[in-house]
Amino acid sequence: MVNPNEITPHLFRTEYSKIVAVLCRSFDIKHIEIAEDIASETFLKASEYWALNGLPDNPAAWLYTVAKNKAKDYFKHLSVIEKNKQQEVKTSDHEYQMIDFDTKSITDSQLEMIFAACNPINSQETQICLALQILCGFSVEEIANAFLSKHETIKKRLQRGREALRAHHFKINSLSEQDIHKRLETVLTTLYLLFNEGYFSRTHHFLIRKDLCLEAIRLTLILTDNPFTNTPEANALLALMCFQSSRLEARTNDEGEAILFDEQDETLWDKALIEKGNYYLIEACQSNNSSVSKYHLEAGIAYWHTSSAEDKWQHILDLYNQLVIIEYSPVIGLNRTFAFSKVYGKEKAVIEAEKINLINSEYYHGLMGYLYSELNTDKAIYHYEEAIRLTKSKPEKQAIQKQIDLLRQSK
Repeated sequence: MVNPNEITPHLFRTEYSKIVAVLCRSFDIKHIEIAEDIASETFLKASEYWALNGLPDNPAAWLYTVAKNKAKDYFKHLSVIEKNKQQEVKTSDHEYQMIDFDTKSITDSQLEMIFAACNPINSQETQICLALQILCGFSVEEIANAFLSKHETIKKRLQRGREALRAHHFKINSLSEQDIHKRLETVLTTLYLLFNEGYFSRTHHFLIRKDLCLEAIRLTLILTDNPFTNTPEANALLALMCFQSSRLEARTNDEGEAILFDEQDETLWDKALIEKGNYYLIEACQSNNSSVSKYHLEAGIAYWHTSSAEDKWQHILDLYNQLVIIEYSPVIGLNRTFAFSKVYGKEKAVIEAEKINLINSEYYHGLMGYLYSELNTDKAIYHYEEAIRLTKSKPEKQAIQKQIDLLRQSK
């Protein structure tokens, strides 16, 4: 028999945001707190009822029915207490009947919520926080952990972000195709950063947050399933996520310690996800009118990482050379230097890395430790120790310490 206590948290992660999205679409995002209260009460009832009576045959459908009934009860209650006043939420019986949890309604509602949460009126960090809470059902504590921030800091950021969303009365069906495409860049950026937070988490205890990666993929799939948002860039981003996710199981061991790329067990790579990545990358390159975006280039780089071709590092380096022109960042520069070392050797790569000279970055010192590992053991150990000092990630510290121990043993 399935334990309700085991399945309820999973359902909360997958269904909570769907319920909130459908309800918000019915009576405006400015009343999002009401929608969230109804969703929370639905799960509270589920946990109590299922504990006594066991799981229903279709738990998700059960949740949708309860949520719809609770919405109906809310409006009845509101009409009684505000009979002679202007109602806060104006939803007629007809509009209540329009609340539906079929597949199309859920998908359309979530698409609207993606564009609402990724509103450029808020800062990029606020958009990600809102996406984690509204679209993925994350608690304030979980978001604070993801950002290595204080609980109060995240709480205030979310409050300000929500106030901005309520003030703008966002409705995706009021936007033209041109307006949607203007916002799409912000949406893609937010989903990209959401995935990156899962792929290389900044929390103290986890290198990888698979739940974040899966949520980012799920939300990006919604974009590619809609004709207005099924753009080459969206497909390229989804391809990138698939390629990167294919290697998640090989990036850490059973103790959660990081495994360097060169030491990964390729048999653990998910071939099905690689095939999905190939499919979406081909879709991203179908249009003759689209320019090459950073997502195309990063997806190409991720593709070659899953390849066993002898010249794959030359291809990766070529793509990085294009990427630094489109959108340079220190991290991209460091990644390019790693690829450079694979093509031209570590000695020449040291010269490239020194040009970047990010002495306050753990990633810089980690790369320098790797490059010096066969050139100068003492320098390699120095840079690895600096990387340990600078990083806050426990798995990273453990992985780097292993490299130091190996170098000391070889002296």
